[in-house]
Amino acid sequence: MGVRVAFMGNDPWSVPALRALVGEPEIDVALVLTRPPRPGARTDEPAPTPVAAEAAALGLPAAELERVGSAAGLAALRAAAPEAIVVVAFGELLGPEVLELPPLGAVNLHFSLLPRWRGAAPVQHAILAGDATTGVTVIRINAGLDTGPILASFEEPIRPDDDAGTLGGRLAELGARLLVGVVRRLPSGDLPERPQDPARATLAPRLTAADRVLRWDESAERLVRRVRALAPEPGATTVFRGAPLKVLAAATSAEAASDAAAGRIVAADDRGVAVAAGEGVVRLLEVAPAGRRRMSAAAWARGARFAPDERLG
Repeated sequence: MGVRVAFMGNDPWSVPALRALVGEPEIDVALVLTRPPRPGARTDEPAPTPVAAEAAALGLPAAELERVGSAAGLAALRAAAPEAIVVVAFGELLGPEVLELPPLGAVNLHFSLLPRWRGAAPVQHAILAGDATTGVTVIRINAGLDTGPILASFEEPIRPDDDAGTLGGRLAELGARLLVGVVRRLPSGDLPERPQDPARATLAPRLTAADRVLRWDESAERLVRRVRALAPEPGATTVFRGAPLKVLAAATSAEAASDAAAGRIVAADDRGVAVAAGEGVVRLLEVAPAGRRRMSAAAWARGARFAPDERLG
């Protein structure tokens, strides 16, 4: 029997780590904790988290709880008697009553190179900031927000065509392998711990509806980074003819905007829709008009039939 762990996660990016832990003979996943079903973005019907669905497919014992620190959560943990707690994209700060339960402590897989981008949206903020590289970090959890000592890390370049979906998915797979190596070594007590430098810390709070809005007076480069950071879900937004328009893929364009006002549509062809920015031009590649599915910007333009001087925002 291997290290007995309780796994906590909610997100699709949590699933590769859960699979990797289950596939490791030296690790025994005794309990999976995740939040209860909630209505999804496209339906009002409550749906289980991806972690709950994966736990069911793997035949693992699971508990769906609003808070792990609740009486029900603590009771489930005590009954499972884990030696360690493993957290991946869970979204709840663990209090001392939880952290003190497992004798080997609690570890977290975070999708950045800590202390850069502590918080709920590290992948999105790395893209927004134009970082060339990011990575994954496994830390020992303490009372702070992603402030615990570093046990292991791995660097990964951010590709020019990465959006949050592709980058986060890749980090989830890389991090799963890193996490398994750390958990296997927990019983030995020989894992080196490196404290984080608080002077180098940056914060990555959850993005709000206001963060999704494309402000066309920004540079084309910044606008494209915002599109990438918010794709594939929930998508960057603008307004066209008074209705919301999601922008799901875009690129900077060498096309000249001359003296066009920011947000003005300056060209539309089979390559997409060119829009003047505060500096440069953005070429929309994929969009989702209000109430419609994702489509190429070229197909949208053919249906929209732009009038002269039409603009977004």
